[in-house]
Amino acid sequence: MDKQKLIRIFDKQATDYARKREDPKQQRWRRNLIGQAQGDVLELAVGAGANFPYYPREVRITAADFSSAMLEKARQAAGHYHVNANFVCADMEEMSFPWQSFDTIVSTLSCCSYQNPLEMLKKMNRWCKPDGTILLMEHGISSNFLVSTLQRALNPLLYRVYGCYHTRDIIGLVRESGMQISKVESYSLNMIHLIWAWPQQQLRTER
Repeated sequence: MDKQKLIRIFDKQATDYARKREDPKQQRWRRNLIGQAQGDVLELAVGAGANFPYYPREVRITAADFSSAMLEKARQAAGHYHVNANFVCADMEEMSFPWQSFDTIVSTLSCCSYQNPLEMLKKMNRWCKPDGTILLMEHGISSNFLVSTLQRALNPLLYRVYGCYHTRDIIGLVRESGMQISKVESYSLNMIHLIWAWPQQQLRTER
């Protein structure tokens, strides 16, 4: 899909994303994951700022998204929750940061929309400090045969409507990227994964 068309899809969903901040199940998952963030944080595809209520007060966040409408909702959330955030409107797949710039990198429900999710995960490896943490909450293909069959059948339609793929092997992609997985929690027939990881080993030993 053309990137500008994809951005327009997410612009239209900004209000719905803001409402989903109130979803109790997602609140529990996000609180469990985001509370581990420390120091200088990069949050990719920040959306409407659903993670903002759960960050420790002392962190400093660089919040990126390619949707200006999403970023406007995120700015409102940052003000409401008193979050120290700097906002960047940019295509995450085109962004560049110096190596080892961030103590924590956060990505929640964003790998579904990248054209090349493996390359984005590799970028997270490069951007995270050697002793930093990568925190992911991503959705993908279910371990249930009937559900995964339905996901594969509906995936082309869901991508055209919502701008995200539903058939990606998230755990496989994270492992292929070289990240060192510390902990995984999976939910909803293994469609949702909470992942605590470190940058790949060679980056953790570089100075």
